[in-house]
Amino acid sequence: MTDAHVPEAEPAPLIEKPAGGTPDLVTNIQGILDWCARVESHEDLAIDVERASSYRYSAKAYLVQIKTQSAGILLLDPLACQLPGTFTDIMNSLPWILHASRQDLPSLSMLGLEPPALFDTEVAARLLGLPKVNLGALTEELLGVRLAKEHSSANWSKRPLPESWLDYAALDVEYLAELKDTLVHMLDEAGKTSWAHEEFAFEATFSHPEVPEEPWRALHGLGNLKSPLQLAVARSMWERRDTIARNADIAPFMVLRDKPLVAMAKASSKGREAFDKAAPKSLKHREQWWRCVREARELSRVHLPSVRARGPYPNHRSWPKRFPEVLDAYKKVREGLLTRADELHMPVENLISPGHVRHWVWNHFNSEAEHRIPHASPEQIVRELEAVGARPWQAAQATPAIIESLRGYTPVSS
Repeated sequence: MTDAHVPEAEPAPLIEKPAGGTPDLVTNIQGILDWCARVESHEDLAIDVERASSYRYSAKAYLVQIKTQSAGILLLDPLACQLPGTFTDIMNSLPWILHASRQDLPSLSMLGLEPPALFDTEVAARLLGLPKVNLGALTEELLGVRLAKEHSSANWSKRPLPESWLDYAALDVEYLAELKDTLVHMLDEAGKTSWAHEEFAFEATFSHPEVPEEPWRALHGLGNLKSPLQLAVARSMWERRDTIARNADIAPFMVLRDKPLVAMAKASSKGREAFDKAAPKSLKHREQWWRCVREARELSRVHLPSVRARGPYPNHRSWPKRFPEVLDAYKKVREGLLTRADELHMPVENLISPGHVRHWVWNHFNSEAEHRIPHASPEQIVRELEAVGARPWQAAQATPAIIESLRGYTPVSS
């Protein structure tokens, strides 16, 4: 007997234009005020931002998309005119709906726009453990529509914007309110509504993200540099690249990519010839880049960067060799958290950040810790997890798993 043929499900319809047609790009105050006049006081604002991060240095918004049920879609060129106070007041008084909000909030903050409350559809989907959380996947799975998504990497600083780009941008907010309604119901059914509110409040803090103390350490491949002098060269080259990119308002990689920058810093210890050989053939003004090497060599030892980045605990990649007892405890805790995350139907990194777990484990299991096997009460562990950055709901859910995973645990020898 052969298996019965199961017909493939019909694909969801592809939506290429918003229901009201292609919105005009609004570039004047009157157009903004006309839209504001249609907004009602009880509405959510579905919002998205288009930047040009792959082309420009800054994270400024080159297009802001907003939709309400009564006012429809506004496609706003935020650089074309001064934003009127009426618009700012509306934006800063009504709740926002965004997808992956931490990407857009800094750009909106630059315009003086701050959410009084927000709902992040991506965060909600992660808490629910949905298999795919990008906007296109969510609208297809939960709403039964596919969005045309072919302009995600476009240069949004370009003018004029083609009609197909305006359609793409409008579709990013077309279904956000419907998506929110569906996710709200799912969160309620899963008993995760209060957790979501904590997460949304946390996401709102990314309107003003912290500036890293040593931003140059984000260079890809920096681990290939072993000496403080090589790191000083990399830092000097990063600073020069950053200045060039900022002054020209272009993405830093368009000046010099991370990989050759790190390779040049590494080769600099072998002299000018090796440095030039590691540089891209198209690199201009090589003498000025070599000056970065000379400047680094003139630094006193005290001003050379540390091989290891400063932080609340040593880089976890060094734990296998330097801190095996800490790594062993972390693995035990991680196993317990994976089990708990599975029970809650969410990725473990959404249950609690791996960085927060490592910080807590380091505090308890490094060789100078007061006690290696936690004997504190669950309430104390909750406070400790919150102190290293976990949200209250995360600490409450992670603590029982941590206690169980360490029950009867004996640390390995140092």
